[in-house]
Amino acid sequence: MNLRTFFMLAVVTLFAGCATYAGLNYDQLFGQEQVRERRVDVLSPESDFFLTDVKPIIDNRCVVCHACYDAPCQLKMSSVEGTDRGASKELVYQGTRLTAATPSRLFEDAETTEQWREMGFHPILNERIQNPTANMQAGLIARMLEQKEAHPLPDQTQLEGFDFAVDRSQVCPTIEEYDQYAQDYPTWGMPYGMPNLTSNEYATLMDWLQNGAIMNKQIPLTLEQQALVNEYETVLNKGSRKVQLTARYIYEHLFLSHLYFSDLNEATPRFFTLVRSSTPPGEPVKRITTRRPYDDPGVNRVYYRLIPEQGTIVDKTHMPFALNEQRMRNWKEWFIDADYHVAQLPGYEPQIAANPMTAFIELPVNARFQFMLDNAQNTINAFIKGPVCRGQLALNVINDRFWVFFIDPDKADLPEINEFYRSQADNLKLPGELESNTLPISNWVSYSRQQARYLEAKSKFINKWFEGGQYLTTDVLWTGNGTNQNAALTVFRHFDSASVVQGMVGKPPKTAWILDYALIERIHYLLVAGFDVYGNFGHQLITRMFMDFLRLEGESNFVALLPRDVRHVEQSSWYQNQSSQMSDFLQRNVKPFDQPTQVPYQTDDPKAELYDIIKTQMSPILTNRYQIEQTGFSHSNETLLRSIDSIKGDGLLYVPQIVMMMIRSEQGEDQLFTLLHNNAHTNISSLFDEESNRDPHNDDLTLVRGVIGSYPAAYLSLDEKEIPKLVTMLKNIKTEQDYVKLLDTFAIRRSSEEFWTFSDRVHAWYKENQPIEFGLLDYNRFENR
Repeated sequence: MNLRTFFMLAVVTLFAGCATYAGLNYDQLFGQEQVRERRVDVLSPESDFFLTDVKPIIDNRCVVCHACYDAPCQLKMSSVEGTDRGASKELVYQGTRLTAATPSRLFEDAETTEQWREMGFHPILNERIQNPTANMQAGLIARMLEQKEAHPLPDQTQLEGFDFAVDRSQVCPTIEEYDQYAQDYPTWGMPYGMPNLTSNEYATLMDWLQNGAIMNKQIPLTLEQQALVNEYETVLNKGSRKVQLTARYIYEHLFLSHLYFSDLNEATPRFFTLVRSSTPPGEPVKRITTRRPYDDPGVNRVYYRLIPEQGTIVDKTHMPFALNEQRMRNWKEWFIDADYHVAQLPGYEPQIAANPMTAFIELPVNARFQFMLDNAQNTINAFIKGPVCRGQLALNVINDRFWVFFIDPDKADLPEINEFYRSQADNLKLPGELESNTLPISNWVSYSRQQARYLEAKSKFINKWFEGGQYLTTDVLWTGNGTNQNAALTVFRHFDSASVVQGMVGKPPKTAWILDYALIERIHYLLVAGFDVYGNFGHQLITRMFMDFLRLEGESNFVALLPRDVRHVEQSSWYQNQSSQMSDFLQRNVKPFDQPTQVPYQTDDPKAELYDIIKTQMSPILTNRYQIEQTGFSHSNETLLRSIDSIKGDGLLYVPQIVMMMIRSEQGEDQLFTLLHNNAHTNISSLFDEESNRDPHNDDLTLVRGVIGSYPAAYLSLDEKEIPKLVTMLKNIKTEQDYVKLLDTFAIRRSSEEFWTFSDRVHAWYKENQPIEFGLLDYNRFENR
């Protein structure tokens, strides 16, 4: 410890003796609060110290809990701007609010730290007089780090005195309230409910804090990156109506994505965000901020600009989207060079802008469909990982694991089909036109009738189209042209979060979706473009209720490929103990389509046959990246690990949604796996009482190689020779105590001194093996057992 650090700790100790006095007199001791400029040039020594020494500690010890909308106290430490903004007592996730809340999106709803202070955010860094004593005593982070140093985690396997519930009451003290906080919750220093920092990490952060918490200005782009930004902005901002409408469409589908230039082959890609600006390329971006991407921008001309992503990439919001020469050629072919005419640009009135079937009616349907399928994983991911970091109300509308396929856009590119979509524009309206304050019940009745009209028209149309079963085979499915791995996707739900991956992962699921253009487009505008996380209870409820319609439609498209006499039986089996209204809906959804399939079934299990046929058809694009093979383990151990997928039953109730485990091979190499607990349901049509529809007897597991899911709830660490013991213990879980014994044998608990070291191993493996998808995992769901 150097002399300066020793002196500072002595001063801090002295002040601690009069904590109550200091807590009441910060203004007298250190002056009035005033926002400070903490950013310095990237080439300066202070910036280098922050980027090289400090930021890795903040990322790996702080950001793993403090990112996204559900960060405790809205404290997002993933960026300089978020750290400077500080914390808030307001909750983002408040499902019972009667009126929409004021949005507080970082980089969007305020431009300066002063504006965030006006919106109620309080500093976590000292904003009074800037000297070492004040920086330590009047800075919230410094005080909470000292608190943890003085009160390390108790020596307990299962920690006591902590609340780890996702919906726990948040305690978000200001610096003036800190002394009472420390008195009431002495063990709640930071990192909360996790092991302390190492002495070197602690010293580094304290040195940084006492010297004013200086951070870096924005890292400039390379010449190659800037050249590509200029190229894309030039293409997206040409003056023709055709280009303006195309750019609007692209923006409204990619506004949440992390764009990167894959042709540059960077070891660590630089990610960008596509934004609306009132200024054209070549001028500084002046971002247009609205609740939704299609809201009125308030300017005569919108420009679409690429800005560098400012925050550390975290898995739960990371949706990488590659920009490259091939993608640009596709966009030009589908939209810009195609033979069609845009007579007039659509307005931004909600009844127009919230309905893509109206707003983009001039764009070729095939172009829109091709665009969404080209990176379908990203398209589906947007509603899975987009605005809902905590989305139980949004996600209890889907099963825990299912496969997704798509109608072939070329086979659907027919004048009759395009005209059908045009004729149904009014019946394809979405709740987004109601904006963020919604009365759900009366509107739900209206949308239910609208959906019924659409389904009736759709059934009439496809009955005529497939009359006699003509063309109704699996050939209607898109196979990615034999190269695009987005043609088959697997969705995993993890209670209040979810994941989407390429391929048909795991055993054949209970359900599957087949999405046509209108269905995938409406899902995007319902759950992504039109969803407001700050909206009132009614907005969020009707969004959930409307998604019931769309899920049923996707499932109905799938069962249409089954023999005519089993369609209703199969789909109804997914909705046991259904309400009479649901039964009527299923009848309406299935019975009107009454044409026979031409799929050649041979057995009395046609669904299994259908999955096999589709898998064979998709085989050129299916990836084995998640399969338990080529692990470096022995054949017998790989076989044992694959057998985990056959485990099912009530005992799995005690296994959390996501368990990640590191297994070291006999050769000394690490392999990371994710164990996913799939919750079974008798049906998923209940809005609030999901637990009453649970069917734990049919719960099962899926084990995959690599990372799936953003919120690990448990970590396991073992050597290859222990695989037989692991599998045996998993198969014999009958009680919670059985699961706890498994933890006693293999777990790296959150209370373990090894936790941070193991966390670093997991992230290092993830970054090395899945570099594009890599983002920091989140520990807000990590269990305490």
